[in-house]
Amino acid sequence: MQRELLGKLVEWRQSEQRKPLILRGARQVGKTWLLREFGRRYYDQTVYVNFENAHTLRDVFRADYDVERIIRALQIYSGVVINPATTLIILDEIQSVEGGLTSLKYFCEDAPQYHVVAAGSLLGMMLHGKVSFPVGKVSFLDLRPLSFFEFLRAKNETLLADAIQQKDWQLLAPFHAKLSELLKIYFYVGGMPEVVAAYLEEGDMAKVRDIQLDILSAYEADFSKHAPTEMVPRLQMVWRSIPAQLSKENKKFVYGILRQGARSKDFELAIEWLCDCGLFLRSHRVSKPSLPLVAYQELSVFKLFLLDVGLLSALTMLPMDILLQKNRIFTEFKGALTEQFVMQELTLLQGSYVGYWTSERSTAEVDFVVQHQGSVVPVEVKAEDNVRAKSFRLFCQKYNPERAIRTSLLPYEDQQWMTNIPLYAIRAAIE
Repeated sequence: MQRELLGKLVEWRQSEQRKPLILRGARQVGKTWLLREFGRRYYDQTVYVNFENAHTLRDVFRADYDVERIIRALQIYSGVVINPATTLIILDEIQSVEGGLTSLKYFCEDAPQYHVVAAGSLLGMMLHGKVSFPVGKVSFLDLRPLSFFEFLRAKNETLLADAIQQKDWQLLAPFHAKLSELLKIYFYVGGMPEVVAAYLEEGDMAKVRDIQLDILSAYEADFSKHAPTEMVPRLQMVWRSIPAQLSKENKKFVYGILRQGARSKDFELAIEWLCDCGLFLRSHRVSKPSLPLVAYQELSVFKLFLLDVGLLSALTMLPMDILLQKNRIFTEFKGALTEQFVMQELTLLQGSYVGYWTSERSTAEVDFVVQHQGSVVPVEVKAEDNVRAKSFRLFCQKYNPERAIRTSLLPYEDQQWMTNIPLYAIRAAIE
């Protein structure tokens, strides 16, 4: 599979100001595969250490942070002589070893010649623990499930993916129906690498669903393994509430769905934990579509989405035969899968902020308001054939944005007050 982040890793390798790199992401999004593939393609040799399994190295950082001593230990463990210019050092699950994160500071200060990358599934959560974190001494990249572009390329539809990214609407017009069918499949399969690989190898949707359910079970098992014991029941309640939260007409997160009388203070730590671990994507309400959007966000009002549309379809036990029913998958449980997909795609925009807008009395709503490259773009999501959008028109009349986007199942159409973008091209339209 060709991952878009590989290009960012190459830029890091070539940078004169290179610092140790931390690749963040939820479990099973492909961090280990990506780093090892990066090493295979661009280095003469790779030293790979998984600290969950490398018990002999558990004490390597405890004595001190002498980089040359650490390098010797890595050489003995791997049997590879490390050449600073041609060897990639991968420290996987680095959060599971005491002093691992802190050691990156000393690689940066005392031995910047080494190419060091670290990865860990729960780094977001661990940063809130009692960890001496190397602030300013590391770079970050975030890996998510395969995007729709990456999915197309994995299916050998590279030319279609390129045409979307080039926004060649005239060329895409004859292939609109084909792309809509591919998007239906993506809604069901999603972008988790193991799931996509199973789909590409066998096309067996039953196996796809089994793997998705295994991943969901593994995530829940992580709650008990890594979270404080007293938080686990709350994590499970928030996690299992997502289908009900997203099936509402107004998808704002409602604590009352968790249990009667539930209050934010009882669940805010659980929600932060799930977001920090990369399992949830969060979009806050903004009171005004002005720059910078973060200045107008309301921290107590938000929507939550899962990390992957395929996992959401599995969590809701969406039946397999829905793929045969025209466009029903796009409209199922009030278009929640469609809004989930759009949120995933928008979150991949580099340096963007993704919120949503409602009027003061919540009588009007715009699904997404995106800050990207110095502009604010409202995005209305339409999963049904009826694309009338009274709230969206009122918003545009009130705030007069430079450009406004409606994304739907319809082909590209440029109207005077807004542009209709096919769902499969929503990220490209804003980039």
